Amino acid sequence: MEYGNVLGMMKGLYNQPNVSHLSPSETRKEAEKYGFKTKFDNYNFVSVVKNRSAGLTVYLGPQELRQEKLSPKQQEILNGVPRTLSLLGEYLKKAPLVCVERTMGMNPGFTPKCTLYVSVHRRDSARLPYMVGQTLFDPQPSGGSAPELFMVYIPEWQEKDRQILAFPEEGVTFVLGSDYYGEAKKGFLRMAMWHAKKQGMLGLHAGAKIINAKGRDGRVKKFGMLIFGLTATGKTTHSCHNHGLTEMGEGVEIVQDDFVIWRPDGSAWGTEKGFYVKTEGLALDTQPLLYKAATAKDAILENVMVDYAGNIYFDDETLTGNGRCIIQRDDLRPYLSEVPNLPPAAELERLIIAFITRRNTIVPIASRLSPEEAAAAFMLGESIESTGSDPKKAGESVREVGTNPFIVGSEAQEGNRFYEFVKRHPGKIACYLLNTGGVGEVIERLPDGKKTVKQKVDRVQINEMASIIRGIVRDSIEWGEDQYWKSTVPVKVEGADMSRFDLTKFYPKGEIDKQIKNLLGERIEWLERFPGLEKDVKESVGRPV
Repeated sequence: MEYGNVLGMMKGLYNQPNVSHLSPSETRKEAEKYGFKTKFDNYNFVSVVKNRSAGLTVYLGPQELRQEKLSPKQQEILNGVPRTLSLLGEYLKKAPLVCVERTMGMNPGFTPKCTLYVSVHRRDSARLPYMVGQTLFDPQPSGGSAPELFMVYIPEWQEKDRQILAFPEEGVTFVLGSDYYGEAKKGFLRMAMWHAKKQGMLGLHAGAKIINAKGRDGRVKKFGMLIFGLTATGKTTHSCHNHGLTEMGEGVEIVQDDFVIWRPDGSAWGTEKGFYVKTEGLALDTQPLLYKAATAKDAILENVMVDYAGNIYFDDETLTGNGRCIIQRDDLRPYLSEVPNLPPAAELERLIIAFITRRNTIVPIASRLSPEEAAAAFMLGESIESTGSDPKKAGESVREVGTNPFIVGSEAQEGNRFYEFVKRHPGKIACYLLNTGGVGEVIERLPDGKKTVKQKVDRVQINEMASIIRGIVRDSIEWGEDQYWKSTVPVKVEGADMSRFDLTKFYPKGEIDKQIKNLLGERIEWLERFPGLEKDVKESVGRPV
C-alpha cells in the first residue's frame, strides 16, 4: 500500500460493520467497567505502556517533514512501513473498533475535526475513547476549511513491532502496540500544529491564562500569559495557580494548560477542555486548584496508586513516576476563563511570555529577556528529561526547540516566526526565563559511569515562583544585573528571599565561571544546528539568557 492511500483508508472506515459509534455517556459507561473506583467516585485506569514511545515514532511524507536523524529502530520501522500498512489495512476490516468524533478548540477560525478509532479487542482499551472524549470538545460545525485529523489505536499489536506512524500531510496517526493515552493527546495536537503552521500561525507547547493584577498606581490591569515548559517542569502547576493575587479586583482566569495556537495579533486559541496533568507531588496545600479538580467526580486518573479501599496516593511511584489525571476546565471554577482563548495583545496591558526551565546548578531563578534572547530561549528549550518522555533518562539535561517534542517541519522556521510575532508588538510583549529547579547541585560521575549526588539542589518552592510571577504583573520587583550572568534578574521580591539563591553560597567563584562558560558554549553550539535561524537570535547568546 502506498503512503498516499492512508487517508482513503481512514475515510473508508466510518461505515464499516465492525465499527461502533458511541455517545459520550456510552463510552464512559463502557470504560468504567475496566477501571478502579476511588473514594472520590472517579476512576483510575492502569495502562500496560506508561509513557510515550518517542523513540518508536516516525514521521512519513516529504523529506522536509521527516525527522532529521533516525535511530536504528526508527529506520527499521520506516523500512517496514509498506508491509505494516498492508497488515493494518487487513486488520482494520476485522477488529472490533470504537469510533469517537471530537473537535479541537472553540474559536472562529481553527477547530480541527478529530476522529479516533480504537480497537477494543482488548476490552480495557475502552478507556481510550472515553479519555479522548473528556479532553476535546463536542463536535461542532467547523466549515470546509477546518483540518480533518484521524487516529487509529491498535493496543494489541505485537510488542516487538510497537510503533507510532505519523502522516502530517494526510492528518493521520497510527498507534500500534501502545495503550498509553498520551499518544492520542499528543498525536492530535502534533497534526493540528502542523496545519496551523501552514496557515501562518504557530502551535505552542504552552499553557495560557489571563491575570488581573493591581499595579503601582492602584489600577487593576489585565495581562495575558503564555507559559512554555517540557513535561513535569511546572507548566501546568503555574498555568493553574492564582499566584496569591487576592486583593480586590485581582485574580486569574485559567485558559489552557498545554497547547495553544498563537496568531500574529498576539491572540492564542486554546485546544482542549480537559487538562492532562502530572500527579507527582499533587497536594491540597501546595496546588489546591489542581488537587480539587483531580479529586472531582469527572476526573480520570491514569496509573496513579489507589489502594483496595479507594484511597489515592499521588506520591506513590510504585507503578510509574508518570502518574496522570485528566481534569476538566469546568472544575477549575471560579478561576476559569469562559472561553479557552487569549485576546489579541492590543487588548491587554501586556502579554507575558514565560519560558520555564528546570535546571539545578547555576541558572538564575528568573531573568528578563529581550526579543532576541526570548527567541533564543525558544530555540534552546532547556530543561531536564522527565518520566513522561523517557523514564530511563529522567533528570538528565535536555534541549527541545519550543520545549515542544512534536514539531513537524523546520524548527528554524518556528523560531523565526516566534521572533517575528514578538517584534510585531513592541511594548506589549514581555518575556522571561523562569527556573523551577534551583541552584547548588553537584553531581559526580563515578568510574563505572554512574552518577552520585555530592551536593543537593536548593530548590525554588512553588510559592516562591508564584511570588515572582505576582511581582512581575504587579510591577513590584526590584530588578538588577546579575554579577555573573550580566542579565537582568530580581533582586527583591515580596514573598521570596532571592538572596538564598546566591551562587557563591554553593560554589567557588572559579567553579561558577567554569559552569557558565560551559553552558554558554553548549548553547552556541546548539543554535549553530539551525542555519536558517535569524542572525540576531544566534548572537544574543554572546551572554546567557
